[in-house]
Amino acid sequence: MFRRIMGGAALAAVLLAAGAASAQDFSAARISDDIRTISADEYQGRYPGTEGERMTLAWLQARYETMGLEPGGPDGQWLQPVELKRYTPVEGATASWTGPDGQSRELTVGTDIAVRTVANDGRASIRHAGLVFAGHGIFAPERNWDDYGDLDVRGKVVIVVGGEPEGELFNGPYATNYQSGAYKADEAFRRGAVGIITLVAGDAVSPMWRGAMRANARTRTLTPGAADLEVSGAINHDVAALWATAAGLDISRLPNIGDGTFRAVALNGVTLSVEAAETIDTLVTHNLLARIPGTERPDETIIYSAHWDHVGGEAQHPGVEGDNIWNGAWDNASGTVGVVEMARQLGAAPRPKRSIVFAHMAAEEMGLMGAYGYTAEPVWPLETTVANINIDMLPLSGPTRDVPIFGKGQNELEDRLQALAEPLGRYVSDDGMPEQGFYYRSDHFPFARMGVPALMPWHGWDLVDGGREVGEAAWRARFAADYHKPSDEWSADLDFSSAVENLTLLYRLSLDLANSSDWPGWKPNSEFAVVRARSDGARQ
Repeated sequence: MFRRIMGGAALAAVLLAAGAASAQDFSAARISDDIRTISADEYQGRYPGTEGERMTLAWLQARYETMGLEPGGPDGQWLQPVELKRYTPVEGATASWTGPDGQSRELTVGTDIAVRTVANDGRASIRHAGLVFAGHGIFAPERNWDDYGDLDVRGKVVIVVGGEPEGELFNGPYATNYQSGAYKADEAFRRGAVGIITLVAGDAVSPMWRGAMRANARTRTLTPGAADLEVSGAINHDVAALWATAAGLDISRLPNIGDGTFRAVALNGVTLSVEAAETIDTLVTHNLLARIPGTERPDETIIYSAHWDHVGGEAQHPGVEGDNIWNGAWDNASGTVGVVEMARQLGAAPRPKRSIVFAHMAAEEMGLMGAYGYTAEPVWPLETTVANINIDMLPLSGPTRDVPIFGKGQNELEDRLQALAEPLGRYVSDDGMPEQGFYYRSDHFPFARMGVPALMPWHGWDLVDGGREVGEAAWRARFAADYHKPSDEWSADLDFSSAVENLTLLYRLSLDLANSSDWPGWKPNSEFAVVRARSDGARQ
């Protein structure tokens, strides 16, 4: 059995003692100077596949070599190649359906149905696949929810509605991973389906939906939901009604898909045929990994991560007048430098019992692609990865009482962080913006999706000097002014006081994780607990 985490007071005492015993010198000035370097115009907005990528990775490698850390990538290298594939639909896709009468009926692609074939070789050929309606398409055993029931969907196309049921069972205002189309596609594939179709409101397939599919479908093996499904897509309400009627279903008599009583139903006698293709363009980018090997259990790993990329410059934004370089000082030169600074401090401490890896992920701005690349082909086994701590955009403010995190209530890492914060008069909180779905939008998420407990600290609003009202207003103003804009540049007046506070807490958390033998877990209501449980045997 796993050893669980100790009580908060005892843990805090141990951690504070460990922190006092180890030298630490997080420097706001050094953080500022390094951000200034890699967010300068010469780095061209750090876009993957450009000279900006080469310069950034060279800068990182030089820093780690100076610290005396060893390469943490595959085969003892610094870099892990990540192959990105962009899929673009080829004109001429066709779709048709056949009812119990055996008559084939054409569907207008782009109006009745949208189809994508972001898998395998970019081609789909489905002939007379059976159809299944699976409600929300969710299997959540920790919530006693199962839309599939006992229905066998192997070789079939699954039809689902978007989103997730409303109410506290699915975390109320904070969405779970179950609402995502990627999760639904993965679940359908896991059950043997050949395709997934989302039922959208209205009488036409929205161009916005088609655009979203294109934006989220840049790789075959790395993007969740791209697995080896032959086809994904959407249908409008009228088409769904035709299929249901042809199958003899009275929709009004089906159980409510939102109250947990629904189970998937087959559309007996109705089949779908699709022919579609996409062209594939390939770009190779790189993650960079450095490592401190553990002294006693080197195969057990804590991973710090941050994405080094941003959205580029003139070549990626043609026709922009004035400042045409998106420097990305805050997003995410700050997180990149935060991880480097953490490595500097942990590298100066006594060697830990477990290993610590510092992973600089590529192509986060393209859809977390570097992190998906790592978790698809992990250098260090995910089953014995203790935790992922991700830093995306250090706080830019004075000291705060709160330590917000993405995904509060998900795993036990937050309890350890709370135990550290309490003696300092601080507290762990949620991110305060449930509408943003932040837990699923940065490089910690691919780790969480694979069952690794993941923590993502965020920006505090409860300022020691000014309180929450002042802090929230200042943060919202900065976010609106600079997020993903050319104005996100270094300046001498950036305040890294809160960043130093948070990094110090994370440093102490690292020492505890790296020198203990227990395994932080997911909380019982987390959608990721069942994923972690599949590899329990590796951590006994």
